[in-house]
Amino acid sequence: MSKLSGFPEYLPAERHVELALLDHLRSTFELHGFANIETRAVETMDTLTRKGDINKEVYVIKRVHAEAGEDSGMGLHFDLTVPFARYVVENAGQLAFPFRRYQIQKVWRGERPQQGRFREFVQADIDIVGDGALPFHADVEVARVMAEALAGAPLGDIEFVLQVSNRKVLEGFYLGLGISDPTAVMQIVDKLDKLSAEKIHELLAEAGLSPVQAQSCLALAEICTTDSSFVDQVRALGVEHEMLDEGLSELAAVVNGCAGIAGVTVTADLRIARGLDYYTGTVFETRMVGYESLGSVCSGGRYDQLATSGKRTYPGVGISLGVSRLLAPLFAAGLTTDRAVPSVVYIAVDDEVSRANSTAIAQKLRSRGVPCEVAAQASKFGKQIRAAERRGIPYVWFPASNEVKDIRSGDQVEADPDSWLPAENDLRPQVIVKETDA
Repeated sequence: MSKLSGFPEYLPAERHVELALLDHLRSTFELHGFANIETRAVETMDTLTRKGDINKEVYVIKRVHAEAGEDSGMGLHFDLTVPFARYVVENAGQLAFPFRRYQIQKVWRGERPQQGRFREFVQADIDIVGDGALPFHADVEVARVMAEALAGAPLGDIEFVLQVSNRKVLEGFYLGLGISDPTAVMQIVDKLDKLSAEKIHELLAEAGLSPVQAQSCLALAEICTTDSSFVDQVRALGVEHEMLDEGLSELAAVVNGCAGIAGVTVTADLRIARGLDYYTGTVFETRMVGYESLGSVCSGGRYDQLATSGKRTYPGVGISLGVSRLLAPLFAAGLTTDRAVPSVVYIAVDDEVSRANSTAIAQKLRSRGVPCEVAAQASKFGKQIRAAERRGIPYVWFPASNEVKDIRSGDQVEADPDSWLPAENDLRPQVIVKETDA
């Protein structure tokens, strides 16, 4: 049977890594007061396609026995932001604003599988949404919360670069240059990480920009700093516009507000625009140091018009972490756990007659939160110890003598099943990085 590409299935040790990361994300988000929600897997096609050109990415839902011409009008969600906007509008009367939510779910996209890109994958989102208005400091907070989550993630010695921009800076700058369609220019400039500057210049000319305008747009895109010095560099380009001033002030606030987080370098990067057209201000992208070719693993931004009921608008800001995208290259580089099973103790069995005694010891340990399992066979103790070693279980318990052996060091001591505990780091599988042949 051939493997279905684009739908990752993890081995137990890899799944332990994913769960450790998800637990860390949940803990960090909840420490900052974000409430968890889950939205349905399907949305109406009207909801999925009304913002942005993503029609080709949507998996459409259809019954096997549907009649000819029958269309369900539904598809699997391709991200969590659009379903969240719909959720906010439908439940606004029962939510307290500003509403702070985190959401960790699978999403589906019908694109060609490649490194770090899947058809089914896990995303972890945080958003803050207001009713009618949302203070700008929410942009700073969302960025800092995700930066803290990445900085403390159980991923080994991985460092991140959080690239921040602001569409008001770009749009205001383009308007100041006399460009009539700033959105089209943003979409072109946003391709700079994939195309050469010469090709971008050519595309800008095709969009109607003069050589001077195109060169100014490229000069703006080249600005990248780790502090607020980008403001003076933009000013030096000689372009003025009220929206530009507002965007520069907001961008400086985000960069300064996220400074000082170990393991995460925050940069003001004026190449970043984000392709989806619902972003209206702050925008984020995040790259892993050493894995830049993977592209952004965490992105998002400010959206002032995405969630609306017609009479009321719910502006928000959010950022989304591609959990599966982030983990894929790290698994290939040796990220794993020190054991593939949750069991920390392997309870030996003297003989089948006394198996009930071994099971009783296991139950006492489990009642105090110690994961363990009872030997499958009452073989010689040497074989039972080797069985534990193969599974990566660090301790073996001998029921007859009530002694526990650390099979890594060989130490063996008497133990009381009503009080004994393993070392804290042994209680759960620990994330480690194994050396690979690459």
